[in-house]
Amino acid sequence: MAVPWRHCWRWSITNCTKTRLSNYAVFSTLSPRGPGPIAGGAQQEVLPSTHPVNFKYTFPRHKPRKLWPASQLRCCKKIHSDTKLKDPFSLAQKDLAHLYDDIKKELYVSGAELRSLCDYYFDGKGKAFRPMIVVLMARALNIHSNSKGTDLLPGQRSVAMISEMIHTASLVHDDVIDGSDQRRGKSTINDMWGERKAILAGDFILSAASMALARIGNTTVVSVLSQVIEDLVRGEFMQMGSKENENERFKHYLDKTFKKTASLIANSCRAVSILVNSDPEVHEIAFQYGKNVGIAFQLVDDVLDFTACAAHLGKPSAADLKLGLATGPVLFACQQFPELHSMIMRRFSSQGDVERAWQYVLESDGVEQTSYLARHYCDEAVRQVSRLRPSPERDALIRLTEMVLTRDK
Repeated sequence: MAVPWRHCWRWSITNCTKTRLSNYAVFSTLSPRGPGPIAGGAQQEVLPSTHPVNFKYTFPRHKPRKLWPASQLRCCKKIHSDTKLKDPFSLAQKDLAHLYDDIKKELYVSGAELRSLCDYYFDGKGKAFRPMIVVLMARALNIHSNSKGTDLLPGQRSVAMISEMIHTASLVHDDVIDGSDQRRGKSTINDMWGERKAILAGDFILSAASMALARIGNTTVVSVLSQVIEDLVRGEFMQMGSKENENERFKHYLDKTFKKTASLIANSCRAVSILVNSDPEVHEIAFQYGKNVGIAFQLVDDVLDFTACAAHLGKPSAADLKLGLATGPVLFACQQFPELHSMIMRRFSSQGDVERAWQYVLESDGVEQTSYLARHYCDEAVRQVSRLRPSPERDALIRLTEMVLTRDK
């Protein structure tokens, strides 16, 4: 029996017994800069657990004011099958057709070697996931705001381009920090040209993105997207540390996930909203969609590190464990295998730690619970974006949440 998408969250809580979340502590609080429930003192709902533990995982119960009249939302009841929703990639294809060419123009420099480094990842072979979300959100907001036509504003397209530039620069720097030699199925920049040149290339991409951002001419947008770079740095520092207190460890993980992954998507969505609408509540809807999709995307990425083969990932599997990182599947597995706590604190540095931690995760339900948590964040993203006026782009954003959950690379 098909279940309307807008009822999926309650249906999954009531019926999903095999993948039910353990009562794990997540003390997330929402600010414009971090993950957590929506502001306003939301009540908390506790999910039951399949096995007793000493923690509680809490979900927010929201009763937001609808921005789109309920009578107009009735058409959404029919949308319970992916086949009736627009494909996000095809819908955004026109707007993204020349994205990488335009980025290369921003990065043009006379020095051949620096140009080769900067263009290396902008080869057009990626799916441009972040710009796609920005483009779809911009069009959905343009329709919601009754702007003349649905075409992107020049500034909105620039935000999409800037988001991809910031993301790629962060990948270049991450590969240097992690000592990675593979990215997207090919050698990393630091492996090809060395760490020093890779760092300079990442800096140059960020500087070009900053110049493009300044040309938009909106100081609020500049401030919003500048926050992304601060979050990236703070998130990287958070990743270098571990919390001794087990109750704080999961919050630390989600905060880090927001800063390193979701902040870029969330603030980019907020930026395109600011360019077309003056209502702070609409800005928050855009931000919350991006935040929740971004966190879900990273949670699925953490699951794939344990379930997907290296050929699909484009990088070695178990990469996070080898880097000393305890992601969602490991933190959930700790409930069934307390031996993991000491491994986490020493960052899996002792001989055999990576192999044993890997086995513990596979023997636990850590992967299933992390997947279920990702589903929760996607459901919240759907709830948020559904408050906008119906449009093909809004529906594509809804479908995108399911694609995030079912991706295999």
